[in-house]
Amino acid sequence: MTQPAPTQTRHPWRATIRTAVAAAIGLLSLAPLILAGAHLEGTVLGGQALAVSAAVTRVLAIPAVNAWVTEYLPWLAPTPRQP
Repeated sequence: MTQPAPTQTRHPWRATIRTAVAAAIGLLSLAPLILAGAHLEGTVLGGQALAVSAAVTRVLAIPAVNAWVTEYLPWLAPTPRQP
């Protein structure tokens, strides 16, 4: 009995786009700090971006959120919507 290939393998560009969107949301959370010229260490800013990206990625993995994304944002869904 063989197991189906993971969606990241079957749809690599979708996984890439989802990761890029999560990273972009994380970076957007830093915009006020960057624009205000905050005097924080780069590792703190990077840590914040990483934490927010990880949180967004985790939320995207919740089945109910995944169903919503598949319905309303099909380009961000891990697999194409079934007809």
